[in-house]
Order: sequence, then structure tokens, then C-alpha cells
Amino acid sequence: MNHIIKNTSKKLSKTSAVRGIGKLLAAAVMLGANPVMAEQQSGFVNVSVNYWDWSQGTQERSGKKSFSYVGAEAGGGYDWGDVFGFLYLQNPTKGSFKDEQEGENGADQFRIEAKTTVNINIGDSKWNWYGDIFNFSDSAGGYEQNLIAGLSYDFNADNGFWMRPFLGAHYVHNSGIGAGFNGIMTGWALGYTTFIGDHKLTFSNWNEIELLRADEYAEINGDKTGLNGAASLWYQYNDQLSFGIQYRYAKDKLGANTYQNGFIYTTKYSF
Repeated sequence: MNHIIKNTSKKLSKTSAVRGIGKLLAAAVMLGANPVMAEQQSGFVNVSVNYWDWSQGTQERSGKKSFSYVGAEAGGGYDWGDVFGFLYLQNPTKGSFKDEQEGENGADQFRIEAKTTVNINIGDSKWNWYGDIFNFSDSAGGYEQNLIAGLSYDFNADNGFWMRPFLGAHYVHNSGIGAGFNGIMTGWALGYTTFIGDHKLTFSNWNEIELLRADEYAEINGDKTGLNGAASLWYQYNDQLSFGIQYRYAKDKLGANTYQNGFIYTTKYSF
């Protein structure tokens, strides 16, 4: 779930209180990243409530259930590059200790997702060193961590369209199979913002494509390749409040050896 900070974030210039909130949430969400050592050029902080509505076919094929979650996101653009992170708490009212989860449907478990993405400028070029770490855990003890290290490239058009493709080596740590090299991951994030009268609309799309997976990982995920992505439309009501709808899709990913799709409905508040 990559984000371009340079081109989509707004200046944090309102008040020192907002800056303080931003730094606090960024520190929590970005798992210890310390971007305040350099000059900050842009940034954002938001919190959200969300409902993930899996399609009926997805629920029948995978056993998944629709669920609600709360989230926090933060990011910043700096003279050295940019950083983005999120923290999502899924089924936030259903947390319990592992022994109490025996016999429970996995779709009903409390889950945590956290991610940090960093792009570091390579000189004055449009190339960046790319790093991404994603953590997933559930209340029954399931855990997976994905670490990506590679390159990304910035493309910016005059009309406001932007795109950032990436390619990197993929290392995985999974509670069921252990840890090891898991092939490569490639993909992109892109976006476009336009105005209809005074109404601001933003379209975005991101994809993560896993290739040449390890045999151990392919065995539990259905194939040597995998896909995870979303297409989103956001309406910014005012400087603080926005609403979004995302079409989510995945294949041989997200814990299911099949194609999955659904919609996420979001209300987001920005500081």
C-alpha cells in the first residue's frame, strides 16, 4: 500500500500543536522511524474508521468475513526522500488470548497490520532506494512479516498524474513455515487529483506482485506468484474530512489460495 508523499501531501504549517500530533503519530505508526532529523517539506496525519465488505463469492471460496477496522496513517516528504506508515486494527472489539481462540473462526479474530515504506533519493535523479516492511498478526498467534529492499522510480506529469513503480528482493518471516528469501516483489502506486467545481476528487491505485516465491511459501499460498492491490476514489469534503471507496482485490495472497475481491468504505479525519 505505497503512497507518494511529495505530490499528494499538504504542508504542515497550521500550528505547532498539529506538528506535535503529527510527530507523535508518525513515531507510533512508523515503528521507530526518525524523520525529524532532516528538513520536512510536506506531511500528513490521519485517522479513519473503515468497513471491509468482501464479496459473497470471496466469502464462499475463502471463508473470509466482512469486518470493520480503525486506522492511523502518517507520512512526510523530506529533502532526502519520503516515508509513509500505517497501523490498522481489524475486528478491534474481538481481541482475546490465544487459548480462548481455539475453535473460533479465523475470520472473527482480532488482527493488527502495520507497515512502513521509505524511499531515499539517489542523488538528483528520479531513482530511489526503496524499502518496505509489513507486519501482520492475529489473536490466535498467526504472524507474518514481509521485508522488501530494492529500487523505485518517480514519474510526475504536468497535469497532476504521478506514478511510482518499484522492484525489490522479498524476505519473509511466517509463523507457519519459518523465514527465508521469497523471490521478488514488483508493483506500483499511482494517483491523479482533479476538481469538479469546489469538490476535490482523487483516484489512486496500487499493486504488489510477488514472483518466484519460495516453494514453502507457494505451498501455503497456492502459487509461485501472488497479487494484492486496490483502486480507490476519494472525496475531500473539507481540509479535515474525506470519504473513500476502495475496490480491493488479491489472488493467492491474504491467507487464501484463491481470487478475492470486495469494497472498503472509509471515513477519514486529517489533522
